[in-house]
Amino acid sequence: MSDPTKRISELRTLLTRANAAYYQDAAPTMSDSEFDTLLKELAELEALHPELHDSNSPTARVGGDPIEGFETLPHAVPMLSIDNTYNEDELKQWVDRMLKNTGGSESESALFEGSPEIGFACEPKIDGVALSIRYEQGRFIRALTRGDGEQGDDVSHAARTIRSIPLTLEGDSIPDIIEIRGEVYIPLSEFLRINEARIEEGDEPFMNPRNACAGTLKSLDPKAIASRKLGFVAHGRGELSDPEFASGHQEFCDRISAMGFDVGEHRTLETNLKGVLSSIQHIDAIRHDLQYATDGVVIRVDEFAQQDAMGTTSKSPRWCIAYKFPAERKPTRLLRVEHQVGKTGKITPRATLEPVLLAGTTVSHATLHNYGMIRTRDLHEQDLVEVEKAGEIIPQVVGVILDQRPDSATQILPPDHCPACDAPLEIEPIEAHEDPTLETTRRCMNPECPAQIREKLVWFAGRKQMDIDGLGESTIDQIRTTDIPLNHFADIFDLHKHRDALLELERMGEKKVDNLIAGIEDSKSRGMAKLLAGMGIRHVGATTAKLLARRFRDIDELRSAALWELMPTAVNTMSQAKREELTGSKDKLGEVYETGLGADTAPAVHEYLQSRAASDTFDQLKQRGVDLTSKDIVDPSETIESPFAGKTIVITGTLENFTRTQLSDQLEVMGAKVSGSVSGSTDLLIAGEKAGSKRTKAESLGVEIWDEDTLMETLKKS
Repeated sequence: MSDPTKRISELRTLLTRANAAYYQDAAPTMSDSEFDTLLKELAELEALHPELHDSNSPTARVGGDPIEGFETLPHAVPMLSIDNTYNEDELKQWVDRMLKNTGGSESESALFEGSPEIGFACEPKIDGVALSIRYEQGRFIRALTRGDGEQGDDVSHAARTIRSIPLTLEGDSIPDIIEIRGEVYIPLSEFLRINEARIEEGDEPFMNPRNACAGTLKSLDPKAIASRKLGFVAHGRGELSDPEFASGHQEFCDRISAMGFDVGEHRTLETNLKGVLSSIQHIDAIRHDLQYATDGVVIRVDEFAQQDAMGTTSKSPRWCIAYKFPAERKPTRLLRVEHQVGKTGKITPRATLEPVLLAGTTVSHATLHNYGMIRTRDLHEQDLVEVEKAGEIIPQVVGVILDQRPDSATQILPPDHCPACDAPLEIEPIEAHEDPTLETTRRCMNPECPAQIREKLVWFAGRKQMDIDGLGESTIDQIRTTDIPLNHFADIFDLHKHRDALLELERMGEKKVDNLIAGIEDSKSRGMAKLLAGMGIRHVGATTAKLLARRFRDIDELRSAALWELMPTAVNTMSQAKREELTGSKDKLGEVYETGLGADTAPAVHEYLQSRAASDTFDQLKQRGVDLTSKDIVDPSETIESPFAGKTIVITGTLENFTRTQLSDQLEVMGAKVSGSVSGSTDLLIAGEKAGSKRTKAESLGVEIWDEDTLMETLKKS
């Protein structure tokens, strides 16, 4: 057998070079399949030899375990923003000022003739997220966002998944410390794919690639980040231990390019205003063909010594400016509005427009985002509207030309019931300090809405919900391509009637089918808490479902308790006793009997529980033998005596004797309330191995902290 240490080192070198060849040189040295095969081999070897772990291995690109939160750290050198201009006169004034500051002529002709004393580096302004990446002895240390310029969030977990960011630097004379600054971007093809999926799911599309990129970087799950294929273009420096490394921006970019960074392809070095304007015109002409969104051109004084002499203001460097391209806007007719239902139940209005050529493509549809936006912009069908591409990508209606409104224009009214299933809708208002008549979202409350059902079925059968062995995502998809009915929760419990048809499916032999049927039968006895958590009812997650199951003996009792006129219009006027029955009260029931619902969320849950859709769902489940009674009921007259009773507890880190779910269940049975975040009301933090930011926050708040040994000792005595 070959030496694993040697083979791991060989694979890491091969894959690192392949990444550089692909992302920096655009000259791949191996096929995607070959790359994936070698990456899989490396991952398997690293799993067998954890002693050879390296956080900068190419396997880090695929993402690791989710992190718990972000740590904010100071920048070694502040990350300042760049001043913007939108017109040539201001740009001319800036170039003139730079010439004078470097001893150039003050004559008008000098602007166009230039000066041998100064150079201007011009490059596309990428509409991305600024990042500062620190290397020490050529190894990736951390990546920070801009933040407030003085300090930023540590997003190293995200940066490691970006293949165009080297994890180890190659070449000679690498400084002991070097911070590379640049823009993380989301490729436009990926951006369009993500938005198509979001629209299909009923979510608002991202307004522009930058929003999508920022949201991705702030994900806590590296695997989710890796799936979005972010890119990175370097364009600046932070801390640099070697002052002789480069004399100017152009030389700096050349040197870090040799180390493995993508520094962009369209930088030019100009000496006068004429050259700067020519560079702007060139970038404007080719920007729609680039793989990233660009909203302008960055122009900077090239020489570092001149930059240092010019200095900065409190917010921006004096030696740099961004010329921004104006967004293209055109009028067209808003023909009609469709109300689309996504798989999460969110209703999204979508405009159909008379086709119009905008920023190089024909636009015939535009998102209207939500009904509050329609109301504030006073949009009507048949209006002549102005359309703009946000970030040069997403068409949006930015206004109406009121003086050209036709007599045939009709008001756009939001639906009051789901367009797909006619179930009641929940309306989410905007912030309280804004106009209360506006809103952000309408959402279908029926978990068996046809527009949502596929995702609901997957969730319902999941391990933490009904835990139906054998009914995973691929099996659900496979069954739904056939004539076997699988459109409602109740259909799951009829699958045994279709055994012969199931046996005809690919990769569904007798053993697998019988195990599936047995798993479905077992799930019938999970009880009310698991059932409610699995149904995907808005505002009713696992914790709230469990709290409801402690308060109410079965579904019928829960639904009867909610009959007390707990409607949205009556929330603020109903009696305290009625409010407490559904929303919970520490004084009346004790903390363990809280339902997790409040005045804002209880009405929406109540309305669903009272709906015909809910009644039909529960009736069908009961007919099929699904247990709708509580396994968690607690007698309010009984006092739970345990060292955890009445305490709010947070669990963090890796535990040897429990999963977090197992420990949460046990602590809740003993009277605790288990929370997901540390706050001033937290009584106890249980910290396992690799406890992160939650432990730090608990220490700062003076929260009591137990390790697993203390926990086990206490449980033994209880």
